[in-house]
Amino acid sequence: MPTFDYVALSPEGKREKGVIAADSARAARRELRVRQMTPLKLEEAKEKPKSALSSLSAASVSQSDLLLITRQWAIMIGSGTPVEESIAAAAAQAEKPGVRKTLLAIRNSVTEGYRLSEALGEHPKVFNGLYRSIVAAGEASGDLGAVLERLAEYLERSRKVRQTVQTALIYPMVLAFTALLVMVGLMTFVVPRVVEQFTTMNQELPMLTRIVIGISDVLQNYGLIILAVIVAAIFGLTRLFALPKVKRVVDGIMLKLPVIGTMLTQVNTARFARTLSTLLGNGAPVLESLTAARSSLGNLVFQNAVSDIIVKVREGAGISRAMKSTGVFPALITQLSSSGEASGQLPDMLLRGAKYLEDEFEAATKVALGLLEPLIILVLGGMVALVVLSIMLPILQLNSFVIG
Repeated sequence: MPTFDYVALSPEGKREKGVIAADSARAARRELRVRQMTPLKLEEAKEKPKSALSSLSAASVSQSDLLLITRQWAIMIGSGTPVEESIAAAAAQAEKPGVRKTLLAIRNSVTEGYRLSEALGEHPKVFNGLYRSIVAAGEASGDLGAVLERLAEYLERSRKVRQTVQTALIYPMVLAFTALLVMVGLMTFVVPRVVEQFTTMNQELPMLTRIVIGISDVLQNYGLIILAVIVAAIFGLTRLFALPKVKRVVDGIMLKLPVIGTMLTQVNTARFARTLSTLLGNGAPVLESLTAARSSLGNLVFQNAVSDIIVKVREGAGISRAMKSTGVFPALITQLSSSGEASGQLPDMLLRGAKYLEDEFEAATKVALGLLEPLIILVLGGMVALVVLSIMLPILQLNSFVIG
């Protein structure tokens, strides 16, 4: 069904802009008049990005957009607004043409008789299987508004954890890259200029000075080759680590590291517990919930562990017992799961465990960043000090020779 951008006068005489879906321009004008609005301008909606970059940005639906859409739907559907009108209202408020186009396509599918979860399935890159499963559970329970509200809370918390992970990874990388850039600049531009002053000396230079000069010569003569080798190595390792067998070994090694392993265990367990809690709390089947929770994990060791849990649960075992048998999940979450199964409050117990682990992860991340920043600065300062010392030693040696 085509969509049209319109400018119309409301019953109060105010100019309003929006989007409306109709079979033709005439039908769109008729629909506006039914709404007691006087159409001033009506044209078929088209995307006209200014550049390739803006087109790519407009066509994508970010996690922030998805969170905003979910909250809008939760508020409107929860207040009794029909699903079709809720989607149309969210589309009218969307600023990105790509978001608006996606929402209008969903509205058209719902208008044609599809359920919301089925309409979302036509856009899997925007609405993943977990999202669609929760919406389907909400439709089955008859309380879609409340389910969407809980889904919005889940997305908000997941985004917060993801941002914490990104901060933990990006900040040290930026500091390390800055340190490397400073050292390369010193070795490439500063040291060669100073070394020119030592070429007229007939005395032997100190060992540290000769090492620094040698590194500087290598960077000047083979810098581009070294850079190309590093880029190729990074690309090759990325492709290698993407292989399932290699990724499983690497993920297992990462989990065994002293501090990083604990943090990875916390974030993966929290993600699994929160996802499973959200799905079970909204009435999704157990096996379907476990499958969706598995897809939300990034660590292959945890994914394989959840696969084992699915097999054991299908055979009749309890979730807590199956989790404990994998040997991957912390004792806290298995104990809470056992208590939840015994009391019939498994979703609440899983959510409680997820919140605790997320808080622990955030606290550990802050401590790690607090220690890592001065450590990188100390290493950078030490490297710069060595370069300065390598330059000063010949000067001091020459002064001693002259005075002597």
